[in-house]
Amino acid sequence: MNTNVKTASRGIVINNVLRNTYQLLSATLLFSGLMAYLSMSLQLPHFGFLITLGGYFGLLYLTHKLRNSAGGILAVFALTGFMGLTLGPIIGSYTTAFSNGSELIAMAMTGTGTIFLALSFYALVSGKDFSFMSGFLTAGILVAFLAGIAAYFFAIPALSLTVSAAFILLMSGLILFETSNIIHGGETNYIMATVTLFVSIYNLFLSLLHLLGVFSGED
Repeated sequence: MNTNVKTASRGIVINNVLRNTYQLLSATLLFSGLMAYLSMSLQLPHFGFLITLGGYFGLLYLTHKLRNSAGGILAVFALTGFMGLTLGPIIGSYTTAFSNGSELIAMAMTGTGTIFLALSFYALVSGKDFSFMSGFLTAGILVAFLAGIAAYFFAIPALSLTVSAAFILLMSGLILFETSNIIHGGETNYIMATVTLFVSIYNLFLSLLHLLGVFSGED
């Protein structure tokens, strides 16, 4: 009897985390999109590599510190709003650099949404445990991140393309991992779950947009 009660309670907690995560994720995606639109409308310049990284990691640290309080929700919106602001100039550059820039952006958004929904659905329906991917994803993201920095500073196009392709695979894996982590009770904080999924979607979109711009962009 006690075992059944504990199992039922655990199921309720997991369902609450999953529901709260997707609700907050939807809200932050809308807010981030609004900030991106605002950034484009105001024609804000690119924030620069150091400002972008500093703002991201600083707000990520703040979110982590406040994850168990109401302030954590405000921190999530600050983080995702900032990322939206940094996204605006990037999207704007595609609309001006390519005659089919709007199509490329729409294709990247559609691809990102399709991949996210398909992988989330698979993880939820299959119920598979993807926790075994933890070490691979951690190492892969670190290597890809460092390679991305090298490609940026040394202006190596081939390496930049490789990093974008790698991030598509890694972010897809991270979506599977985090969704599985929630439904198996490994992640009980919906604020941090939201951040992980948001960052996955953000990087997935940028990586797809980069590849589409290289291979399908029309001057």
